[in-house]
Amino acid sequence: MTTVRVATRGSDLALAQANAMAERIRNELGRSAELVVLRTTGDRIQDQSLAKIGGKGLFVKEIEEALLDGRADVAVHSAKDLPAVIAPGCVLAAFPERADPRDALVAHAAETTLDRLPERARVGTGSTRRTAQLRALRPDLEVVPLRGNVPTRIQKIETEDLHAVVLACAGLDRLGLAEHVRERVSSEAMLPAVCQGTLALETRADDPLRDAIHQLEDSLAAASARAERAFLNRIGGDCTTPIAAFAEVTEAGGLRMRSLVASEDGRNLVRAEGSGRDPESLGQEVAEELLDAGGREILAALAGS
Repeated sequence: MTTVRVATRGSDLALAQANAMAERIRNELGRSAELVVLRTTGDRIQDQSLAKIGGKGLFVKEIEEALLDGRADVAVHSAKDLPAVIAPGCVLAAFPERADPRDALVAHAAETTLDRLPERARVGTGSTRRTAQLRALRPDLEVVPLRGNVPTRIQKIETEDLHAVVLACAGLDRLGLAEHVRERVSSEAMLPAVCQGTLALETRADDPLRDAIHQLEDSLAAASARAERAFLNRIGGDCTTPIAAFAEVTEAGGLRMRSLVASEDGRNLVRAEGSGRDPESLGQEVAEELLDAGGREILAALAGS
């Protein structure tokens, strides 16, 4: 039986995620697995913001090329990095169990929370979504753009003279850095990114391995991910746009989905939500409601800026 080659970026977080999935392939599918570590364009260009150089799709393109040309058999992605449409010939074969989807406030002071940050505090983030919501919640804050991997961003609290940085809880948890979290910010205060905390396992569409990898899927995570990606597809934005969508499975077995789109300064922000049982239909319906509520005008203004 051939070894499953697992494509991944080389960051600490990407390697932790890929190693965890490789271990599941070994233990649950009974297959040997090895990592294929790729350095993507997004990893090579560190002196410019992602929004200016093409977005987080730069972390995905070369990995999909490795799948399509046969250098790898399965790719492990942070699902929030994926564009709305993946490469032809590839398929998202599984969404494993979702980690904590919330944003995390990281700071030196143990009692730091978003509400308790001092007036005009300097807060670092590399996300336009977080920037817009921070400015909507706390217009007094000075939001400082950040690049770099998770440990680097934590270090920049000192090197960039920041009061705090905002990162994903999931990444901190997966790297064993949860002790740095001062507040797990509620989704009511800051709505998460599409598929934040979710991994996506991608294979070639015609590869028999696809069915085996699908066995690693968590049905609840998959339902939320498919609703949120349907929303993203209809909105037409990407991970450089200040949009958010979060679908949760209800006790009754359906889905509740909340969404928002905002101007980069957080002054114009519209929300929409809905409930349903079919993930793709729900995602599209909530996207339409958001567009009709004023989101279309905000997205047009963002595209023209």
